[in-house]
Amino acid sequence: MLKAKIKADRDYKIGEIDKRIYGSFIEHLGRAVYGGIYDPGHPLADERGFRRDVMELVKEMDVPIVRYPGGNFVSGYNWEDGVGPVEERPRRLELAWRAVESNEVGLNEFAYWAKQANTDVMMAVNLGTRGVDAARSLVEYCNQKSGSYYSDLRRKHGAEEPHKIKTWCLGNEMDGPWQIGHKTAEEYGRIACEAAKVMRAVDPDIELVACGSSTTEMPTFGSWELEVLDQCYEQVDYISLHRYYKNHEKDTANFLAQTIDMDHFISGVTAMCDAIGAKKKTKKKINLSFDEWNVWYHTDGEQVEPWETAPKQLEDIYTVEDALVVGSMLITLLKHADRVKIACLAQLINVIGAIMTETGGLSWRQTIFYPFMHASKYGRGNALITKVDSETYDSREFTDVPYLDAIVTENGKEVTVFALNRGEEEMDLECTIAGVTDVIEHLVLWDEDRYAVNSAAEPNRVVPSGDGNAQMDQGVCKAVLKPLSWNVIRLKTEN
Repeated sequence: MLKAKIKADRDYKIGEIDKRIYGSFIEHLGRAVYGGIYDPGHPLADERGFRRDVMELVKEMDVPIVRYPGGNFVSGYNWEDGVGPVEERPRRLELAWRAVESNEVGLNEFAYWAKQANTDVMMAVNLGTRGVDAARSLVEYCNQKSGSYYSDLRRKHGAEEPHKIKTWCLGNEMDGPWQIGHKTAEEYGRIACEAAKVMRAVDPDIELVACGSSTTEMPTFGSWELEVLDQCYEQVDYISLHRYYKNHEKDTANFLAQTIDMDHFISGVTAMCDAIGAKKKTKKKINLSFDEWNVWYHTDGEQVEPWETAPKQLEDIYTVEDALVVGSMLITLLKHADRVKIACLAQLINVIGAIMTETGGLSWRQTIFYPFMHASKYGRGNALITKVDSETYDSREFTDVPYLDAIVTENGKEVTVFALNRGEEEMDLECTIAGVTDVIEHLVLWDEDRYAVNSAAEPNRVVPSGDGNAQMDQGVCKAVLKPLSWNVIRLKTEN
């Protein structure tokens, strides 16, 4: 049996957890919008065509912010196409994903949906084919109350009150040659700087996210961040990170170790932000927006017929093993809660989504839904400095990988231990945390078949159980963790 120990103290904190770390992402891609959140022919659709059952699942996940409308999609998107009378909106060839965009759902419809789903909008502006003028006009349309051309246009379109969108992305993955309007770091830094100035002139209260590298594997990683931040440091609040993990080799040990790369990614970008801040002799601190992250490989190489509307596309079906990696990615984000203030699981519905639907039919939770929901529900408050003493292993790409990946959080009323057993055998775990008195519950996500999935036929094939064995023993919380398992141990505190 493996052995591991956790030590944490409620007085020693990494930092306060920004609730937006539990954000998600909906792009006009595949069936994320049409057939996902929006399905006007569905028996559970509301008066505007949005599925109530999907809204309830989003509420269950407690998603505080959703990035929209892309993604690669945004770099060719004219926001004006999606406002005004629906019957007058143009159908466009959407080049990023080679589909036809009907524009039946646009900005005002999505803002309505977000309000119904108890979430905020994180809006992206097009800095691929558009630029400074379109960006400032979009902020005016969304956030100005009245008395100007675009605010009055919004009111004419039926949205009397401003949407008050606070968080804005300055484009998407502009370092990528696949991006429509791809730019060099210098080109992007300049346009991001100028767009930020006019957007903030319209609404000084907004927060802005500059594009960082799409992945650590980009040849420009590092040099991109340094150049972009050098150009626009004083105008932005965050820089973005994107990362997806894969397991084509079905190498469980290496797959579960890949979040070590995520940890290094975050630390590296944090150092770059601080280096530019020091260079500029400013006290301002740039934080991080990890606004695309997930497991994504099941649909690699799929071919989709071009120029269809809302084709079935990138619909990964997630396993128990995938859910474990998602849990580890959440733990990694929380380990950096002092600097990662926004993060978006990509994506929310159907397209590499935590929630799956049949158009006109059922909706269900994927395996990755559960660790996200657990973290969002129980991982609020503060992330604590967590000392982990664990045996280690070497994988194909990584060395000294701890069998236990864990983080402890507290919210003043209770302490939560998020613990992933990467090992193929049970783990004897001891948690020493001053001031905890009793175990509230011990949730476990595990299955004998690590490749088990949920589906329309078996929507509850994989579900977490509350039958974990954690208990207090002379002030120490002790538990035996199942092999390859995700665990949430909730503890009462003295006050």
